[in-house]
Amino acid sequence: MAKKTDPTNPMSKVKVAAEPKIKAAVKKTKLVATDTSTEQLKPVEVYSLLTEFDISLFKSGKHFKLYEKFGSHVVTHKGVVGTYFAVWAPNAQYISVIGNFNGWNRGSHQLYVRWDGSGVWEGFIPNIGDGETYKYYIQSSTGEDLEKSDPFALRWEEPPRTASIVTHTYYEWDDKAWMNTRMAHNALDAPWSVYEVHFGSWARGVDSPDQFLGYRDMAHKLVPYVKEMGFTHVEFMPLMEHPYYPSWGYQIMGFFAASSRYGSPQDLMYLVEEFHKAGIGVILDWVPSHFPGDVHGIYRFDGTHLYEHEDVRKGYHPDWTSYIFNYGRNEVKAFLISNALFWLERYHIDGLRVDAVASMLYLDYSRKAGEWEPNVFGGNTNLEAISLLKEFNEAVYSHFPDVQTIAEESTSFSGVSRPTFLDGLGFGMKWMMGWMNDTLKYFKEDPINRKYHHNQITFSTVYAYTENFMMPLSHDEVVYGKGSILRKMPGDEWQQFANLRLLYSYMFTSSGTKLLFMGDEFGQSAEWNFQQSLDWHLLQYAPHEGARQAVKALNYLYRNEPALYQKNFSSDGFAWIDGGNAADSVLVYTRKGNNAKDDLIIILNLTPVTRLDYRIGVPHSGVWKEIFNSDDTLYWGTGLTNTAKLKTEEKEWMWQKDSVVITAPPLGAVVLKRV
Repeated sequence: MAKKTDPTNPMSKVKVAAEPKIKAAVKKTKLVATDTSTEQLKPVEVYSLLTEFDISLFKSGKHFKLYEKFGSHVVTHKGVVGTYFAVWAPNAQYISVIGNFNGWNRGSHQLYVRWDGSGVWEGFIPNIGDGETYKYYIQSSTGEDLEKSDPFALRWEEPPRTASIVTHTYYEWDDKAWMNTRMAHNALDAPWSVYEVHFGSWARGVDSPDQFLGYRDMAHKLVPYVKEMGFTHVEFMPLMEHPYYPSWGYQIMGFFAASSRYGSPQDLMYLVEEFHKAGIGVILDWVPSHFPGDVHGIYRFDGTHLYEHEDVRKGYHPDWTSYIFNYGRNEVKAFLISNALFWLERYHIDGLRVDAVASMLYLDYSRKAGEWEPNVFGGNTNLEAISLLKEFNEAVYSHFPDVQTIAEESTSFSGVSRPTFLDGLGFGMKWMMGWMNDTLKYFKEDPINRKYHHNQITFSTVYAYTENFMMPLSHDEVVYGKGSILRKMPGDEWQQFANLRLLYSYMFTSSGTKLLFMGDEFGQSAEWNFQQSLDWHLLQYAPHEGARQAVKALNYLYRNEPALYQKNFSSDGFAWIDGGNAADSVLVYTRKGNNAKDDLIIILNLTPVTRLDYRIGVPHSGVWKEIFNSDDTLYWGTGLTNTAKLKTEEKEWMWQKDSVVITAPPLGAVVLKRV
């Protein structure tokens, strides 16, 4: 669809329509403002977008679309284009808007505090509009002078500059086909194969290794790659504005702003739209657990601990030297939930992966005795954070029932992905950190020793159905000296790549949804470095291209075989045929779909010993055929495949009435299906 010129700003030449006019009428509201020259109160009249109902919802923590009213909004009043500003700062005694338009003069464009005790300051400034940079000058109740960026700004200057920018997030979307059908794509019984991406280091510019690719560049490079590889979803590490690039995006300052490093809000929307047109869902990392203490951010926003706890035992995060939201404050709760809904509504995001949930749930997280305060019942759980997470999930699923929320939660906290009406936290899925840790420990072992660690590779099935688990091999496993996934594998080059293909085969054929970090799919040799591009040149070498082809094949196997996803989170979808053969380090199991004809048998040979004429039990008599083999020469394997059809024999084996004989390739995975 053709883009239009901004109708609210006659100076705009950008071919993107402006924010739709807010339905609430601009009206006069009587306020009480401080006359700083006489230190007296005087009544004034200010135009406002906030109704009394808005304020009531805000104060009670129930206003989940604050972005429609707070921040900066270009409006036309009495024929004059200008910008309306609204900011929450209950402990300020004076606030003004400063920017290039007034020479950063603190005294020329004052805002006025509302009479209703909400702590909201607002005002309309004529003749400024889209593209104007600004901050709030705040004089605290103690006389402290602060210059703060707007917590609700829709765009920030590109770092290291820190001013907010007046803008809009309107976009004429062309992804109706996806939005009308994404309920099926995002369902819990649909295939979820997620490609995790750090935006600034997936690839860099051709002319300069220091040149970032923009949102539109990535639409033309990343989208076709993800589609070719067969991933169902892409997950971006935080794209909200973060001044400190080495934080990977997790130290967010502009919670409502897409990072200006890579382009405009509309550029990001174009990228999301292109993913949707390619049939791929988009997940964003969302960080309600902490924020940095930069002087221009929300830390001590009005000279007091407004967004964060004042008590350092609750308000300071020792791991990340950052600050923790006050989840018990209604206005903060409304801010966070509004932020979540903002990305889902304005950017058509299909899911939110919530970072560091464990740090929110526990008051003693990363704290020693005496460094934390128990809750009212004497326990170590953060009751206010638990309440927030439940309300967040309820709000998300009530407004957007066709998306998913995913928790990065590393403890055994009960019910993370259970509905709130069953006393769960209400997430759709939870990262399976136990599986990840046990699996990587097992694969690091020399195959000759794996028989002594057999329990590590099988133990996850004991608890695999207590949550809706996503199996993550994420960025956290390839940084801080941990090495790449490939380099965790033992043996010579051939064994390392065979182990890598075997690991991915095990992952893609196990219960649960999948997540793989960028570069892992082709066996990135070096540890991930956020300062540079992935080593795409490695694909000229057969082992790396073979690994990529194996992941591509596994994605298509996963998506095309209902037995691998229809019962992702149910024990009905998995059964051991032989899970106890520690001596041979061989696993045999079935995956089941809604129809028995879709059942698969998976054989994993976790040693480099070729097992010829290896008999396995099968749950159904008839003829079986091999539909995947990780040792195929296409994947840089040895080519020990089972090309002939396999007819069952009435010979009891592995507690099954029938059996077949196969070749189990060295460090290889075989998948069988009935003809």
